[in-house]
Amino acid sequence: MEVFLVEPAILLSAFAMTLSTPLTTQYVYRRIWDETSNFSVAFGGNVSQCDKNTSSPIFVLQEEVQKKVSLFSLQMELSGLIPGVVSTFVLLSLSDHQGRKLPMVLSAMGSLATSTWLCLLAYFSWPLELLIASTFVSALGGNYTTFWGACFAYIVDQCPDEKRRTIRIAILDLLIGLVTGLTALSSGYFLGALGFVWSFLVIALAVAVNLLYVVFVLGTPARETPLPAQGASGSCCEAFRGLLSRTSALFQNASGRRRLLLCLLLLTMMSYFFVVIGTSPVFVLFELDAPLCWDAVYIGYGAALGSATFVSSFLGIWVFSYCMEDIHMAFIGLFTTMGGMVMTAFSRTTWMMLSVRLLFLFSVVPFSVLRSMLSKVVCSSEQGILFACISVLETLGGVIAVSAFNGIYSATVAWYPGFTFLLSAALLLVPAVSLCAAKCVSQKGGSYALLIQEDAAVGDETDK
Repeated sequence: MEVFLVEPAILLSAFAMTLSTPLTTQYVYRRIWDETSNFSVAFGGNVSQCDKNTSSPIFVLQEEVQKKVSLFSLQMELSGLIPGVVSTFVLLSLSDHQGRKLPMVLSAMGSLATSTWLCLLAYFSWPLELLIASTFVSALGGNYTTFWGACFAYIVDQCPDEKRRTIRIAILDLLIGLVTGLTALSSGYFLGALGFVWSFLVIALAVAVNLLYVVFVLGTPARETPLPAQGASGSCCEAFRGLLSRTSALFQNASGRRRLLLCLLLLTMMSYFFVVIGTSPVFVLFELDAPLCWDAVYIGYGAALGSATFVSSFLGIWVFSYCMEDIHMAFIGLFTTMGGMVMTAFSRTTWMMLSVRLLFLFSVVPFSVLRSMLSKVVCSSEQGILFACISVLETLGGVIAVSAFNGIYSATVAWYPGFTFLLSAALLLVPAVSLCAAKCVSQKGGSYALLIQEDAAVGDETDK
């Protein structure tokens, strides 16, 4: 019996991704510690090996380990950059004809290969460099951005009614926030109770169940139509050229004012995405280092509070939408996130670091609001290509952001670990300025529809 609910697939993917990220970082940290040090240190399940005395040899060692872990993370992210971008670009465009399940299946297979490889790597203590190779191979099938992009497109196929579609996506965001929050909260206990090998095995089992659900249970919406029979290489090249052509037309067919507004909103979204996603893995390294010296349980607490922003942001949008415009909600999320980055840079105690998360309660608001604003700038026939472009930009920008911030943190951790967060706060001025410019261009909320109507009128005249 076929089921047309994609929510279980997204939730299983969110569980696996949320559990995998902090555990992988901590595993790399401990492996590099053992390889760097000349003496053995016992890392208990929930015990942090961290010295706050700057004159201690352990303090010097942990600073060196921080640098090496950051650089290794940089290499791992770069290894998946090109295959991840290309696969997302091609698979999401092919999904318009071959079905949304194609990118879901290939992405899940890549995640299963990575998690299985992590189990073997941890069990046999193979060289860490093999993890970089596995990241490259698994990225050929896409990543979580590819998987989620296909899932949201699946929902759009099922919900032609815009109001129903918005409500279903909003509820889905809320569920994702709850799952990621609970998973992040339990990550430290997974590590303490099971160790790395069994924890990675749990992730692999979750991805395997997800893959089986997509292949054998998830149905195919009636709107999806198969691609005409032709060679595989021809299909990929055709889709690649078609996507490039439609992307170019998205800007070329727009009036100057609408094109400017579209570019400003895309710049706002991607520059904000760059900072928020880029600093995410740095938080774990910052918490492991002195003076915080968090263990796995506290890292889980911090990650859980960070994931709770999905819930608080959803509630914030629901409440704020009654009394303010979209662009004002985006400003609230942007400036509170900026304040959180500054406060993080000066956090020296566990209580202060946990309190920082309160300023990030609305950090997801700009993402949802900017997507909504972008959808109002383009016509209904351009919605698909718009979100395909956003997915590709997120894949490319995410890898570049994580790589860049890991490199910056590695270069500055020795003299001031909080520099990365101060820099991120300064970089948030870019989306703030571009959002102000977008407000000036749009002038008022109703101008989105007017811009589209103007372009449609011009297009009709051209056709005549």
